[in-house]
Amino acid sequence: MRLGVLDVGSNTVHLLVVDAHPGARPVPSSTHKTVVRMMRFLTPDGAISDDGVERLTTAIASAVAAATAEKVDELLPFATSALRDATNGAAVFAHIERETGVALRVLTGIDESRLTFLAVRRWYGWSAGRILGLDIGGGSLEIASGIDEYPDLAVSVPLGAGRMTVGFLVDDPPTDPQVAALREHAREVLADVARRFAKLDKPDHVVGTSKTFRSLARLAGSSHDGVGPDDRVRLRRSKLADWVPRLAAIGAQGRTSLPGITPERTAQIVAGAIVAEEAMRVFGVRELETCPWALREGLILRRLDELA
Repeated sequence: MRLGVLDVGSNTVHLLVVDAHPGARPVPSSTHKTVVRMMRFLTPDGAISDDGVERLTTAIASAVAAATAEKVDELLPFATSALRDATNGAAVFAHIERETGVALRVLTGIDESRLTFLAVRRWYGWSAGRILGLDIGGGSLEIASGIDEYPDLAVSVPLGAGRMTVGFLVDDPPTDPQVAALREHAREVLADVARRFAKLDKPDHVVGTSKTFRSLARLAGSSHDGVGPDDRVRLRRSKLADWVPRLAAIGAQGRTSLPGITPERTAQIVAGAIVAEEAMRVFGVRELETCPWALREGLILRRLDELA
């Protein structure tokens, strides 16, 4: 069957179309993406502005049209941090359903963390042992650890790259005090989280699953262990630490000339890099691997399990 996963996130509206059936690996057929950057449309009271709602609705309508053209058998639409936390979220969901026919499923931060972990576990397999997974989205950072398909501990904290850019890095390029303030904030938020994870056994693999981690791995001179294309690309904290001040000194437009930095990520890659570095530091991670599967794949795998 052909499944479509419609990911309405903080940065993009992303439709992933895959051909799949229970017991088989889902094979990507096509992808359709619209950059929305919802954090730019938040009002002081935490609501999404009218312009933001219309931009979001237009992007979703375009994705639905693409799904129809791709002859998708079933559409799995979901929303994450930006809509979940908006003070007018219920009204926005109702508007989207009236205009597009799409009833978005709202994932909690814990849902995101658990489903992303499921995707990583399936990618790595049982023999990988305990996995610590990190995923930096636009609005939140998800962290999970476990030895089974669902983690022993999963948390979500509001340290997403888009949210931190809007909240701390207001200038382009950001000032040194802004960068320092974000570092301090990330450390404070992560300190208690790290203590909770410290009660678990040491992971056999530390894995970063987001586009932010993959972009940073490419930028910071990633190493590769030869397993296969993009399978085990690694990011070293020491190299990331070297790049953060260099990234912060370049304006958003100039960052697009750097390897791995796509136009839709350039505005928030500095915040993402700072959060990534501080998360690795707090958890004592010198090097992590990147995984191409994340939340969207986790939703697909969960749905296939239900069908089976």
